[in-house]
Amino acid sequence: MARAPKLPIFERRSDDGRLMGYQVKIRKKGWPAVVRQYDKLADARTFALDTLAQMERGVFQDRREIEAVTLADALDRYDRDIGPTKKRPDGVTGYVRRWKQHRLASRIIATLRPGDFAAYRDERLKEGAAGNTVRLELGLVRHLYTIGIKEWGWPVSNPVSNIRMPKCAAGRERRLEPGEEERLLEACNASRSPWLTPFVRLAIETGARRQELVGLRWGQIDLDHGTAFIADSKTDVPRTIPLSPTAIAVLQVLPRSLDGRVFPLAGVAVTHAFQRACERAGIADFHLHDLRHEATSRLFEKGFGMQEVAAITGHKTLQMLKRYTHLRAEDLAAKLAEIG
Repeated sequence: MARAPKLPIFERRSDDGRLMGYQVKIRKKGWPAVVRQYDKLADARTFALDTLAQMERGVFQDRREIEAVTLADALDRYDRDIGPTKKRPDGVTGYVRRWKQHRLASRIIATLRPGDFAAYRDERLKEGAAGNTVRLELGLVRHLYTIGIKEWGWPVSNPVSNIRMPKCAAGRERRLEPGEEERLLEACNASRSPWLTPFVRLAIETGARRQELVGLRWGQIDLDHGTAFIADSKTDVPRTIPLSPTAIAVLQVLPRSLDGRVFPLAGVAVTHAFQRACERAGIADFHLHDLRHEATSRLFEKGFGMQEVAAITGHKTLQMLKRYTHLRAEDLAAKLAEIG
């Protein structure tokens, strides 16, 4: 019969001899020393037996470090170490800032459970946050745990991996209605930013994303051949897009900025200026990204094929392209009538 291991447990007493608890000291060859304090002898024995058994199996992980790390601490480290490797570091910082304002940020990483994040999901949705926004917020913390486990040695499981993510809303179908484009451009002309009107016109002509246009430089444009090279794309796949006669005309009259950018603007500034223009024009429920939707649909209406449109807009899959493309039924009916 195997003998039970001798448990290294010591009583802790005060100067006057009063019992103050129990101390566990474990020193085993090949492992770091482990010291714990317990009020109850039973708890000390349980920890000692479990620790020795895990060391024998070679699976022991010291949790002391993780038991002192809050979610806020971990988020700061993630923002500092992982954020700069992301395509949009400022986006990571924004999500980190929001998470640190939540009560879960003060909790110890090792104590957070799937139920905590499921409650966060339900709370945010009840507040009116979009499903995709909540998915992105939870996705950041899920990746934080993944990095912590794989690279920082956290002896925990990933609680965010075990909850349901909110469903994404169906793709938007909002397009410019008759008369809205004229009103929108008129309102853009009244903007304090002289760059807003050409930005909007070029977005409609090219279907380029906001950040693609903001990052566009004059050295990437060839007006003689009617092309623009999109180097910084959301999908990390550079592409060269054709420029329509209207797009070329817009670019030809733009002043050249000293930093070489076509539009010396911040993306957020463009969004805010566009929202104000829509309000002045009385155009409701129309977002800046809807210009890409409008441009993509117009390419199809002009007769371009699926592969051709994907090459221009940079959609990664044809399924994504279908989601963002909505043709006007009346235009298709007219086309059928022409065919006979």
